[in-house]
Amino acid sequence: MLLLVSEVVTNACLHAGGPREFVLHCTADRLRIEVTDGSPVHPRPRPSDVATPGGHGLTVLRRLARSWGSLPRGGGKTVWVEVSAPRGSRRRPV
Repeated sequence: MLLLVSEVVTNACLHAGGPREFVLHCTADRLRIEVTDGSPVHPRPRPSDVATPGGHGLTVLRRLARSWGSLPRGGGKTVWVEVSAPRGSRRRPV
């Protein structure tokens, strides 16, 4: 989870001037991370060369997340990532 948060926040910093909003949504079966930034450009995979540093963030998201994507929002976009809740975990009221 920490690696996924790091990837989406770092991408917002490197490619979109930094995040405008960071939101976590939790249900009994999933955790959703949302990072909103000011760039309208949606993430897309780049050809990656294992010998070249960088450019592997979307591969990490694709392999570790249950699902991910991006949506237009207020002249920018929101990149979201979802993971399954651990087995046996229950959401506790706050």
